[in-house]
Amino acid sequence: MTESIYINHSTEVYDAIVIGSGISGGWAAKEFCERGYKTLMIERGRVVEHRKDYIGENKAPWQQKHRTKVDNLLIEQRYKIQQQCYAFSDATKHFFGNDRDLPYATKEGTNFSWIRANQLGGKSILWHRQSYRLGEFDFTANKLDGYGNDWPIRTKDIDSWYSHVEKHAGISGAKENLPNLPDSEFLPAFEMTSPEKHIQQKLAKAYPDRPMVMGRAAHLTKPSALHISQGRVQCQARNECQAGCSFGAYFSTQSSTLPAAAATNNLHIAPNSVVHSLIYDEKTNRVKGVKVIDNDNLTEREYFAKVVFVCASTIGSTQILMNTTSKKFPNGIGNSSGVLGHYLMDHNYNAGASGYIEGFEDEYYSGRRPTSPYIPNFYYKPDSKRKFLRGYALSGYIQRENWQSNYSQDGLGVDYKNKLKQAGKWKFGLGAQGEMLPRFENQMRLHPTLKDKWGIPQIEFDCHFSQNETDMMDDAAEQAELMLKAAGLTGINKYVTRGVPGLAIHELGTARMGRDPKTSFLNGFNQSHDIPNLFVTDGSSFCSSAVQNPSLTFMALTARAVDYCTNEMKSKRI
Repeated sequence: MTESIYINHSTEVYDAIVIGSGISGGWAAKEFCERGYKTLMIERGRVVEHRKDYIGENKAPWQQKHRTKVDNLLIEQRYKIQQQCYAFSDATKHFFGNDRDLPYATKEGTNFSWIRANQLGGKSILWHRQSYRLGEFDFTANKLDGYGNDWPIRTKDIDSWYSHVEKHAGISGAKENLPNLPDSEFLPAFEMTSPEKHIQQKLAKAYPDRPMVMGRAAHLTKPSALHISQGRVQCQARNECQAGCSFGAYFSTQSSTLPAAAATNNLHIAPNSVVHSLIYDEKTNRVKGVKVIDNDNLTEREYFAKVVFVCASTIGSTQILMNTTSKKFPNGIGNSSGVLGHYLMDHNYNAGASGYIEGFEDEYYSGRRPTSPYIPNFYYKPDSKRKFLRGYALSGYIQRENWQSNYSQDGLGVDYKNKLKQAGKWKFGLGAQGEMLPRFENQMRLHPTLKDKWGIPQIEFDCHFSQNETDMMDDAAEQAELMLKAAGLTGINKYVTRGVPGLAIHELGTARMGRDPKTSFLNGFNQSHDIPNLFVTDGSSFCSSAVQNPSLTFMALTARAVDYCTNEMKSKRI
């Protein structure tokens, strides 16, 4: 991209402003630009250029100063919260937010870990790339059991948009024809190892209703002509993705949607622009633009557009909406329903089991596959006999122990040294990914007194897992143990932890869609019930969390919302 794409001050009235440059923001910009609309993308963080700024890429552990570990003093000063993320290391730390400059509060008795990536591309650089469609059971769950409002859409409304984004992004997987996990437009799936195939066969006999499939991931196993035209090539199975991928082999804003948007010459980007609030015209009942604070020198500036898409992540978007107040909307713009900030959800990863697989000593694996086996939610139908509502998926992981597994074992002399040269046992585990119920009391709000360095009220979280989630994790540990026993594993160890919301990094639900303006913030096209030219298309729009990773649905909802919005603009209704 050329330097001219980046702006600071501008008096232009754009067709669309997109706040945020992550998965949702990248898709919104691409869809608007390709339809011929002049678009301004606003990003609070710095510019990260594809390939050039992946400074941790291709560095072996021994080439890093602390062998992938981050200096303890640096963690204490900047990354006390961010270090909890699975993707945090010395090779990736520069993609994470600085906790010192990004404070937030939690209500006494609760906790929440907010993982942030404030730069061009957002968390699309760091995400784990698991990509699953929601199914009919997911869209009807709230209505069936009465927890949460009914989704205003069903699979028939979004299936074609899933296909649209999947073909562009590139999703590896296999067609399984499962009622609880709809198929996508697939590139070839990654292959299972021999031990995994063995476990798959064992589970198919013992639990025919719990198929183990290869995890579906936004990785190019066999690039199409479209992907190659984007400058992307085949995944090299390095599993170093969070440091950035110069191959463009996994989907990110940098590798895919941003180049597509820029190629139209309709895109401008305002980086280092922290959105303070939206500019609202009460006379016309329209959002006119955006007020931003410069990330570096703290000066103010404004940008203007005909429509605004808020895609700053669930918590970031809701903070902006809450901080935009007026006589008509004293509790946040478009918040006549009073639901803004409520129904905060995250997934629950707090249980599982692992054990050893006998045999396969002559087998190993090639490369470092970036995905793993997956068992979809088998509790997708309501059952009054269960102790809890909804269900969970189980994600598999496999490894063959190396010499480090022998560090505490007895041994002496040549025999012991020779043993260290050999690979150890195969180990396989299942980890839960549970649904979190939408509950009004789980919320985020603006702190009444505390502000950040940009003068914006800090977020205060009041959120915790309920007894339903606790019971679900107890069941997940038990079922994972039973399944591993049925597969013939030995030395099985099950676990249940009590981690806090936030660490799944799947925040959802604080500006939910719905049919009734009295109980929801958005309509079924991610459009504000109250303000026609305001759209929110990230995870805040979700009515329930389901169990699937949500990013693929962010993409589909965003593309669908832009299509609807541009049609409304053409018809002069916006």
